[in-house]
Amino acid sequence: MQSELKTVKVPSHATPASPQVLVQRARELVPKLIERAPQAEAERCVPQETVAEMKAAGLFDVLKPKLYGGYEMDPQVFYEICMTLAEGCMSTAWIYGVIGVHNWQIALFDPRAAEDVWKDDSSVLIASTYMPKGQVKPADGGFRFSGRWGFSSGIDHCDWVFLGGLIFNEGQPPEYRTFLLPRSDFDVVDTWHVMGLKGTGSKDIVVKDVFVPEYRTHRGLDGFMGTNPGRETFTADLYKLPFGQIFVRAVSSAAIGGLQGALNVFLDFAKVRVGDMGNKTSEQAPAQLAVAETSLAIDEMKLILDRNFSVLMDKVRAGEPLDDMQQRLHFRAQAAQVVDRCARHAYQLFSACGGRGIFTDFPLHRYLFDIYAARGHYANNPDQFVRNYGGFMLGRDNTDVFI
Repeated sequence: MQSELKTVKVPSHATPASPQVLVQRARELVPKLIERAPQAEAERCVPQETVAEMKAAGLFDVLKPKLYGGYEMDPQVFYEICMTLAEGCMSTAWIYGVIGVHNWQIALFDPRAAEDVWKDDSSVLIASTYMPKGQVKPADGGFRFSGRWGFSSGIDHCDWVFLGGLIFNEGQPPEYRTFLLPRSDFDVVDTWHVMGLKGTGSKDIVVKDVFVPEYRTHRGLDGFMGTNPGRETFTADLYKLPFGQIFVRAVSSAAIGGLQGALNVFLDFAKVRVGDMGNKTSEQAPAQLAVAETSLAIDEMKLILDRNFSVLMDKVRAGEPLDDMQQRLHFRAQAAQVVDRCARHAYQLFSACGGRGIFTDFPLHRYLFDIYAARGHYANNPDQFVRNYGGFMLGRDNTDVFI
């Protein structure tokens, strides 16, 4: 039986704020993020003051349930904030996307899970690593849980974590679940020495035989089918969207904003730069093509993102089922292409910088390497997910339930 949910004290920013106000608050943080980006990179962690400012601005509350001080806004607002932050620091935007989406996912769990996290402090944050690395043993009322996971972005700022694990039942396919654990149940191992997204602090998580109650787990199948345990408590249309559609955009949208940041840097440089041979960069064809094609690509990717979630939200509001697998695979494939496209345009900008571009103090590098690092995420592999979509269109079975 579910415990009675308590009324929690929420921060003052939880008074109604418009999407425009929240995006503007993110925009006002961009100059600070640019200034702090070298610090985040050197410390391999987004500064605590940055996270505190994002909390104070209400940015983490965009997708959070109203019961705990959230706004329950449409996903497009969340992704617009993520892309805006990335213009200043893609590491900051990356942890915002990953951590912020967890405030949406917890509404899919049994409501007692959200109560455990936010009963005393509604500003508490949740990290994750969804790799199916957990060793799971059934126990009375839940599971014994162990394992080691990599890539837990922003873990230094979080008191709880979502971890992936598989439950094996004889004669049945493995069942994927997300397990929710408090800080006292895991250790953090600093392995984060990387070439891009350095500030995300995406360290390893180690769990040694702890108990996780059943209600603090979420079945992947429920996220796919919309049969989530929290659906009777957290009833907003937002929480009826498929988990796969929401999450994959949380780890790709920062690249769009990062590409805009790279374009901003390049424009400032190329408008005034005169090369050693007296040639103006602004008059060179590679530079002109690079800025135009990059700008067009950013606009197109943003329009597709907005269109896709408008379609999904319109269906939910109309009470229509989200069972069009071709449409969901189409949207999934578009999300998978984002970072690869951004990487190609970031390289195009870099190539148009000439010799100046190879010096370590040139600020375009950070955006370039951060986008390259984002390409390494499993969800951002276009080959796998685009091929699956093409196969489905040709009559083959879908192989992806994360849609």
